[in-house]
Amino acid sequence: MNRSEFQALARSRLQDAAVLFAASRFDGAYYLFGLAVECGLKACICLRVRRYDFPDRELTQQSYQHDLFKLVRAAGLEDALDVATKADAEFGANWLTVAGWSVESRYWPAGQSESEKLRSAVFIEGMG
Repeated sequence: MNRSEFQALARSRLQDAAVLFAASRFDGAYYLFGLAVECGLKACICLRVRRYDFPDRELTQQSYQHDLFKLVRAAGLEDALDVATKADAEFGANWLTVAGWSVESRYWPAGQSESEKLRSAVFIEGMG
């Protein structure tokens, strides 16, 4: 997959999550809100790959997983995340909420409250 495909997938998962949320299907919405973030981070990782270069082994290994912290590191966004979370308390709180997501959430009921928290942390109003 390339960057634009990951970006499109992130938007699609966000829209799917919003539809599920509106239909009170909170467990699925929670999972897809987090998956949208994962896809967005993988789109950022794509910026680090140069055409015709042999892929860096460590970057490749870090990219093929679901841990959001490791994906932030693979995308080279650790410093930017650190600065943003210190400069903006609301962003920092939202990141903590997002960071609590795991791909394993597909196996447990998130419920309305957790889904609402994650939705508020990742959803940009007016994004279609």
